[in-house]
Order: sequence, then structure tokens, then C-alpha cells
Amino acid sequence: MDKIDRKIVNILQTNARASLKDLSKECFISSPAIAARISKLERSGIIKGYQADINLEKINFHVKAFIQVQLEPRQKKEFYPYIQNIPNVIECNCVTGDFSEVMEVVLPSTTDLDDFINDIQQRFGKTSTQIVFSTSVDHRGVQLSDPQE
Repeated sequence: MDKIDRKIVNILQTNARASLKDLSKECFISSPAIAARISKLERSGIIKGYQADINLEKINFHVKAFIQVQLEPRQKKEFYPYIQNIPNVIECNCVTGDFSEVMEVVLPSTTDLDDFINDIQQRFGKTSTQIVFSTSVDHRGVQLSDPQE
């Protein structure tokens, strides 16, 4: 990745709908050159996709929580396919520490959260949950800088 690729990625992380024309103006190269660079970034896997940033409360998801799950290594074979099929799990990571998995979930209510936690506990065991009261820094992209800077 060169300086122009980093600039394209930074702009697209802020606004994935930025036009080729706008990107061209910002990067001082032609629209076809921008399109070719974006295609190359997509093919290489640097750009994995594009998503709309949704206000979850407006679509009735009022509870966000982080749930940690304590798994035995043998349980991962069952846990991973199970959790991938739960649409309310918006992220799940294998981590170090007392709990082996931490997931971010969004649900309409605390009752739904309680039901989900009960299901996890019955299937897999111990959990620890933190309900989010507010978010001071929402999900954002990683700003790429020139390695020379």
C-alpha cells in the first residue's frame, strides 16, 4: 500500500459511499485510477466489504452487552457454528484470560438478553455480562498513516 491507497482507505472508512469523483479530487488522480486501486484493495482483502452504519435503537435494539463465555477447548467445535448463526451477536472474539470468548450482542430488551444468557449457560457453562449504558467512542475505522511519518 502506498500513500494514495492509505488515503483511499481512510476516506472509505469514514464514508464508504464516497464517489470516485470525490476520491479522485482528494487523491489528485483520475477516477479510473481510483477505481483500479479500489478493485486491487478489494481483491487483496484489505477492503473486506461495505456496510451501512445503523442506529440500532431506531430499529428496536435497545440493549447492547458484552458477554464473556468460559469454554473448554473441546466446546469450541460446537460453540463457533452455534454463535455464527445468532444474528444478535455482532462480534465474537477468542481472547486470553479467565474467559475464552467475548461477544458483543444487541437485543431489544433485558428480558431477551436474560433468555440468551440462559441459553448460553445451559449449552456451554459460565458467563460474565456487562450491559452498556453509553458509548463514548462508537466503532470506527483505523486511520492509516504513512510509515515514514
